[in-house]
Amino acid sequence: MRKIQSQGVHHITIVGADRQTSIDFWEGLLGMPFVFEQPNLDNEFESHLYFDPGDGRLITVFTNEERRADPGRLSRDPGTVHHIAFSLSQATFAQVVDRLDERGIRHSGVKDRGFMDSIYFDDPLGLLIELASYRFEPPFGLTHADVLLEAHRLRVERSDHNIDREHLADAIERLVERSRPSLSDDRSPKNPY
Repeated sequence: MRKIQSQGVHHITIVGADRQTSIDFWEGLLGMPFVFEQPNLDNEFESHLYFDPGDGRLITVFTNEERRADPGRLSRDPGTVHHIAFSLSQATFAQVVDRLDERGIRHSGVKDRGFMDSIYFDDPLGLLIELASYRFEPPFGLTHADVLLEAHRLRVERSDHNIDREHLADAIERLVERSRPSLSDDRSPKNPY
């Protein structure tokens, strides 16, 4: 028996309301370019809108002009999607509260997650959206997941409750030491003063 090895998220499809509500939210609020549209090939009464969330992958939305936004609908049952998170730069994240407030969109306020900052709010259909911003950049050639795996190992070794900035900094140092050769025999920390 062998695994079916995934290589990333291809796309996420959401059941939306009408076309304009979807465009106004995904492009007009979250800045995702509306890249193409075609009929839903499995349901002739729906359209299929495609948005680029910034990494070249896709968020797609099935729309139907008979459906209306219902922000009161919330689904947090087991087996359902709890939320979808989108990555923001720290510069953009610093503006999120003001930009949501100016639209009158209720939100959680900034949440300190140790390794990232987050803010939560519901889309017009009640789907919980998270806007997240990492507090670090991975070393060249490595990923955020590489750093988080190493930071997790450090957190467990130290019996700490959650990953925080110190774990991230130490994880990055370890990863650089392992992935970048040096002519030095001794790479331990030094005080040159």
